[in-house]
Amino acid sequence: MEQRSVLPAGKLGSHPLSAEELAARLAAAPPPGLRRSQDARPRGDHDLNPDMYPTAPLVSAAVLVPIIARREGLTALFTLRTAHLSAHAGQISFPGGRVEPADADETATALREVEEEIGLPREKVRLIGRLDTYVTRTGFRIHPLVGLISAPLALRPDPREVAEVFEVPLDFLTDPANCRRHSRIYQGQERFFWAIPFGQRYIWGATAGIVVNLSELLRPTA
Repeated sequence: MEQRSVLPAGKLGSHPLSAEELAARLAAAPPPGLRRSQDARPRGDHDLNPDMYPTAPLVSAAVLVPIIARREGLTALFTLRTAHLSAHAGQISFPGGRVEPADADETATALREVEEEIGLPREKVRLIGRLDTYVTRTGFRIHPLVGLISAPLALRPDPREVAEVFEVPLDFLTDPANCRRHSRIYQGQERFFWAIPFGQRYIWGATAGIVVNLSELLRPTA
């Protein structure tokens, strides 16, 4: 049975992208290394908080941004992490994790993690693009890859890591009006981050930052 939770979208864009239009726009985008000036630091939490760039060596990680091609339109798939995890418990994320020694590269990491976390076979994923590397304040260098998956899905989420799998319409996520800059007091200082509230969901932090990057790449240039 297909496991699916798509939240109600409300009013979406009048001309949502098709799967092939999405793939074409990502293919036409400049390579990640050329999207920012050569002397600039990678994208990351420090974009909104310049003093938060980590000083320790970075740990490489990779995530898959799964885009589901459904008859009613494209959606992005997210996971809700279980509450007992030692890192980022209860947060919304994309399937992914740190690069392991046995992984050939970041692509192998992302595909392995999507199999382990939600039970999606890697052969079901059509890789269509790579987003900018994202550096977190906690010292991870995240490599986001975009994968296109055709519905229906038969997922088997790992209950040790994933409390829930759900989808959000892509045209909602990529509408700039739906992404907001929020702030919290952290260790006595106001810290800023991207957030995408959607129904009862609150997508924020690195996951929201990756969505912002995707939105920028998909925005028409003319």
